[in-house]
Amino acid sequence: MISYWKIQLKVLFGDKNKDMAINLKMPINNELLSIPGVKLATLSAGLKDKNRKDLMLMVFDDESIVSGTFTQNKFCAAPVVVSKNHLKSTSVIKALIVNTGSANAGTGDKGIQDAESICETLAIALGVMPNQVLPFSTGVIMTPLPAEKIIKAIPDLIKGLKENNWLEAAEAIMTTDTIPKAISKSILIQNQKVIITGISKGSGMIHPNMATMLAFISTDTNISLEMLQKLNKEITDTTFNCISVDGDTSTNDSFMISATNQSKHSKIVKEDNNYNLLKLAIFDIALKLSQAIIRDGEGATKFITIEVLGGNSLNECKEVGMSIAKSPLVKTAFFASDPNLGRILAAIGNSNLKDLDISIIDLYINEILFASKGTIAKDFDEVKIQKEMKNSEIYLKVDLNKGGYKASVWTSDLSYEYVKINAEYRT
Repeated sequence: MISYWKIQLKVLFGDKNKDMAINLKMPINNELLSIPGVKLATLSAGLKDKNRKDLMLMVFDDESIVSGTFTQNKFCAAPVVVSKNHLKSTSVIKALIVNTGSANAGTGDKGIQDAESICETLAIALGVMPNQVLPFSTGVIMTPLPAEKIIKAIPDLIKGLKENNWLEAAEAIMTTDTIPKAISKSILIQNQKVIITGISKGSGMIHPNMATMLAFISTDTNISLEMLQKLNKEITDTTFNCISVDGDTSTNDSFMISATNQSKHSKIVKEDNNYNLLKLAIFDIALKLSQAIIRDGEGATKFITIEVLGGNSLNECKEVGMSIAKSPLVKTAFFASDPNLGRILAAIGNSNLKDLDISIIDLYINEILFASKGTIAKDFDEVKIQKEMKNSEIYLKVDLNKGGYKASVWTSDLSYEYVKINAEYRT
C-alpha cells in the first residue's frame, strides 16, 4: 500500500524534493562568529542515515548561564520534561546535547529513562552533574530513542569539541530542512565587543506556542540569569511565536539562549540601555532564524508577511494574524495564486476575538487594497491581484481601524510538495 501511494504521489507531484528555500542563502562558515566560552561538536551516530551527522553537543565554560522556553503542547517529549526538570533543580548548565532521527516523544517512562541515561553518561565524561546537562531531540514521534548508539558515541563527540563549529552544528540538527540556518553579529556595549551567534532547525510541524522546533542562541555578554530569562520571553513572543507553516505545534519545541559572561562590560542586571542594545541585537538574530524556518517550510513556494495594525492590543493583532497564517484554505489560495481572498475574511472571522468588527476592516496585498469595510474594494482588479500573488514574497496587511497596536506574523503557502514530504516522512 505504501509503495502504491508513493508511486501515485510521484505521478502527481514529481519525484524531486524541494531543494531551494525561498530567498534563503546557505550560511558561510567563516561568517559565523565563535563565542568565547562555547565549544561545539557533531558526528554521525547512525541514528537515521549513516551518511549524515545526527548528534550535536554544546559545552559551556564556567560562569555561563542558560535560559530556556519550551513547547506548551501537553504531549511534550521526554527531553523537554527532563530539560525543564534540570533547569528547575540548578542554575548551572554545562552542556546541551541534541539528536535527530527520533523525537523521543510518545515513548513513556522508557523515553524519560533514555534521556536521563544520556545526560548521566555525558555528565560523567565531562566531569559535571547529570542535572547540568540538557537533552534535546527531533525526528519522528513515537519512535524509540536509540540511546545506546548515542551513549556509545559520546566519547568521540567530546573529542571533536571546538569553538568554530557553528555551521556543522546547524547541519547536524536538521531533519526535513533543506538548508542549515545560522547567523552571527557583533555589537558594542560600553565600548566592549559582544558576539552573538544562533542556529535553528525547523521546516514542518511549525506553529509554535512558545518557540520553534529547536533554536539555540549564544552570546558572550555579561548578564544576570534573571535578565536573560526576561529577554528570552520577550524575544520568543515577537519572533518564534509569530511563525506558522502548517498550524501544528511540535512536542519538542525548545528555544535556548546562553550567555558565557566573558565580555568585559558591566553586568546587565536591569532593563537599562545596555539591556535594550542586547535585546535589539538578539531580536535581530532570532527574527532571521525564525523567518528562515518559514522560508524553508516544507514544500513552501512563498514567504508571506502578515501585518495586522489598528488593534486595541498586541495580542488582538497577533490573534488575527495567526488565524490567517494557519488557515489551510488561505495558504492553498496563495500557492495557486488564486485571488479567492474571501478566505482571508473568513480566517479573520474565525479568530477568537469577541469584539471583532468586520465592517471597519481594510485588507491589502502588497499595498493594493482588495477589501474594505467587510466587502470587496470598489476598484478590485482580479488580474492585478493575481499578478501580485505570483510573487515569491507577499505582504498582506490587515487594518482593524480601531486602535494603535500592531503585530507581524510570518507564514508560507501550502503546496502539493508539503503533502508529498509528509506522506513519505517515514518511508
